[in-house]
Amino acid sequence: MFTSEEVGVVKELVESELEHPQQRDYRSLVTDADGHIVGFTCYGPTPLTDGTYDLYWVFVDPSYQGRSIGAILLSEVEKAVRQVGGRMLLVDTSSTRSYLPARRFYRNHGFRRVGKVKDFYRVGDSLFIYAKQLADGAQPRS
Repeated sequence: MFTSEEVGVVKELVESELEHPQQRDYRSLVTDADGHIVGFTCYGPTPLTDGTYDLYWVFVDPSYQGRSIGAILLSEVEKAVRQVGGRMLLVDTSSTRSYLPARRFYRNHGFRRVGKVKDFYRVGDSLFIYAKQLADGAQPRS
């Protein structure tokens, strides 16, 4: 479902994280099977907010979908965000039919649609914003 441009962005994010492990803008989690990456997620703190995080990507290889890999990755992201005092997780997605499974996934995991920007990506392809409250004013653990 991802374009070659989107795949390029993912590669850039992962390379940046590997080259600069001290950076805190992006965090990635992967899962593998048979020596191949079959699941990937990337998240990070939303600039200029207190405890809000963006979930940038959740990807599961199509041949491994339906095995709860996405749910496990999302659960690990939520756990990691809570551990540093995160209270909210946001995710953006497309309104197109091909993104219906992604939207269903987020709804099934406690996200609710909180916004829409009509024709954001292109005419006929709006941006949907989903949010999940993780905690109210959580404090970071030491």
